[in-house]
Amino acid sequence: MTAPEPPPHAAAGRSAAAIDDIGAFAAALPRGRALAGLDLGTRTIGVAVSDRRLSVASPLRTLRRGRFADDAAALLAIAAERDIGGFVLGLPRNMDGSEGPRCQSVRAFARNLSRLTDLPIGFWDERLSTVAAERALLEADTSRRRRAELIDHVAAGLILQGALDRIGHLRRSSGQEDSTA
Repeated sequence: MTAPEPPPHAAAGRSAAAIDDIGAFAAALPRGRALAGLDLGTRTIGVAVSDRRLSVASPLRTLRRGRFADDAAALLAIAAERDIGGFVLGLPRNMDGSEGPRCQSVRAFARNLSRLTDLPIGFWDERLSTVAAERALLEADTSRRRRAELIDHVAAGLILQGALDRIGHLRRSSGQEDSTA
């Protein structure tokens, strides 16, 4: 029996660790490639993507959670399709900044995903991102049913935009602003 083919973007026998520091994450990113932002829930994964200049996040879709292998395959397929250069996962810290079981779950997901890809994986504090997404959808007069369909990938967009803004600030302050279109 032969081993299954590795998924797209699979690491060649190595596992990249997820990166807590956004500055170190930014330094690990390849130039000229987009990022994907993820809002990991217990039943869904909200997905957002950036432009190649890492300036604007756009909500993409919400994936229904299943087995980890299926979730990872779907995310890696998006990464291949959109030429993604890294993942930003929302880290749901408690309001006091501590990490509870939900953070442990996100970190475990990142650790498992890092075994399947060499793309950098970073974290962004997502406190109140779902609240902000809900507020934005309410202000847009979105129906309750439509809000339920959109909330997770809108939250992923807010998570990713926060990380993009910080990465942009770090690059501007260090003189490394990306000029790639």
